[in-house]
Amino acid sequence: MITKLMVQPSSWVESGIKISQVRNLNLFKFTDELQSRLDELAEKNKNGLLNSEEEAELTGILELDRIFTLINARIIAES
Repeated sequence: MITKLMVQPSSWVESGIKISQVRNLNLFKFTDELQSRLDELAEKNKNGLLNSEEEAELTGILELDRIFTLINARIIAES
């Protein structure tokens, strides 16, 4: 396992997460602001322009994205 520095994913729970109804299911989604930040950081990363703080932020957001993907998949599977 590789250890990486990241911003704690829980730091976005209050302000970066929304629950959206999709086909009568409540699923976790990023707010428009957090999604825009993810897109911005991903683009900078693609171009090799991230500084260390931005890399830690991107790593944290991507971890939160993986967590919500798993949770949403379970919600869908159990419906």
